[in-house]
Amino acid sequence: MKRPVVGVIGNTRLVEDRFTAQMVGETNLRAVADVAGALPMMFAGTPDITDLGALLEVVDGVLLTGGRANVHPSRFGVEPHPRHEPYDLPRDALALALVEACVERAMPLLGICRGFQEMNVAFGGTLHPEIRELPGRVNHRMPRLESGEIHPDHAVIFGDRHDVRLVPGGVFAKMLGRETIRVNSLHGQGILDPGQRIVIEGVADDGTIEAIRIAEAPGFALGVQWHAEYDPQRNPVNRALFQAFGEAVAKHQQAR
Repeated sequence: MKRPVVGVIGNTRLVEDRFTAQMVGETNLRAVADVAGALPMMFAGTPDITDLGALLEVVDGVLLTGGRANVHPSRFGVEPHPRHEPYDLPRDALALALVEACVERAMPLLGICRGFQEMNVAFGGTLHPEIRELPGRVNHRMPRLESGEIHPDHAVIFGDRHDVRLVPGGVFAKMLGRETIRVNSLHGQGILDPGQRIVIEGVADDGTIEAIRIAEAPGFALGVQWHAEYDPQRNPVNRALFQAFGEAVAKHQQAR
């Protein structure tokens, strides 16, 4: 049997300050290939290029990756502010519609960081542009040097930084075989108000929502705030998540 195909959404980036490009971090592609056991296929995160109906006829699952751009505040009724830029409006338009389409069609869906936030907004939830500004919250952004520059060591950037308490008996607790996990943290924006069908499955020490599922979804529909695509080849938590996603994708392929 041929390998199932997972569509991996791209992010709009400006290369050399001149060329618009669609980009996907290679760790996402390797996580799909190495751990989920599927063929990763990048698709453009813009409705002008990507036809949702055609895409969902080709792929067996969808991975909504993280990205530098924030979800535009107008998507959840808040005025935008320059200090929360950049934004990626084409991806917003495509991803929010794609979340609903995947759930409706029982297409396996995994959202990571920005993708996790898109899942919440797609079902009417809101985001806060800087979770660290809320009372009692810690800084969830990636580690930096005293100079303000991003830390040069990837092992430090993607190192585990805080615990997440999982709902006892929930989907994540059963999948991971534990009720407390430790994860990395590289985000500013985060969930403020959960959407109507968003079920909270995991919360960080400071109250930040870190794991969700879509209520009554007919297929795999999970999201995580941490960057699970980093090192799932060796990290047992991230490996279990991508393996479960891969199993769902394989079942969907067989059903089709």
